[in-house]
Amino acid sequence: MSTSNNHHKVIILGSGPAGLTAAIYTARASLSPLLIHGPLAGGQLTTTTEVENFPGFPEGVQGPDLMQLMEKQATRFGTTVAVDTIVKANLSQRPFTLEGQSGKYTCDSLIISTGAAPKYIGAKNERELLGYGVSTCATCDGAFFRNKVIAVVGGGDSACEEASFLTRFASKLYLIHRRDSLRASKIMQKRVLENPKIEVLWNKHVVAVEGTKKDGVTGLTLEDTHTKEHSLLPADALFVAIGHTPNSSLFTGQLEMDENGYLRHKTDSAETSIPGVFVSGDVQDHVFRQAITAAGSGCMAAIAAERWLESQHQ
Repeated sequence: MSTSNNHHKVIILGSGPAGLTAAIYTARASLSPLLIHGPLAGGQLTTTTEVENFPGFPEGVQGPDLMQLMEKQATRFGTTVAVDTIVKANLSQRPFTLEGQSGKYTCDSLIISTGAAPKYIGAKNERELLGYGVSTCATCDGAFFRNKVIAVVGGGDSACEEASFLTRFASKLYLIHRRDSLRASKIMQKRVLENPKIEVLWNKHVVAVEGTKKDGVTGLTLEDTHTKEHSLLPADALFVAIGHTPNSSLFTGQLEMDENGYLRHKTDSAETSIPGVFVSGDVQDHVFRQAITAAGSGCMAAIAAERWLESQHQ
């Protein structure tokens, strides 16, 4: 499609569950939305293999397949899809202006569903085995490793919470931390340190994930942060729990954010600090971060945008 001088009533940034659900709802409302894919078409679910907890798929569904189905549904109702990466946004006046690598876009209302990127430790094979034993979401993938040896890397509240959660599946759980004390809150530390299933490996850093896509994760090569000695830890899964970075830098100085960069929205509304700009998905949710909650917030943003446009007689 031509990408120059495009004006739309609604533009949706992001093509994960939040963005695509927003597209389905705004398209069915005859708003003819433009959805801009961004650098990772389909969002984080495209890096996931089997999704078992999305309603309507009793046998599970592959993450990329789910995203393709959602996009097909969105385009069926009249969503236009552009593959581009937005590099600049001007929300100071309407119509809002977005500049991409392939063209310029304007819109009356904007739905931001740009998601959040998990932080990685940089270990060898970490990215290659993502979805094959390496995960960044215990709630999503923990059930795949029943009665298996699971390792969690991190030392904050997220790591301790994920480690505690995963003990309901693991036969043994290792919490790997590169320091000699946890950064987590006292109550979270207590839960971890008193759990008989959890063994904390202090002053250790994961330098390589062992295994293949065929066999999955088979172990971890650890480095002692003091002696630099390497050791092999047999394990069936690695959960990386060192936090996420919301993809919100495009709106720094324009939209209200919390101290970690997550976009804020009004109470009982998906509207941001700028009228006509709405937010959904992981770029505003640092608590649940599930495909279904992202989709639900995409629905809310779409309905809010539709009602706002009506109030503007557009």
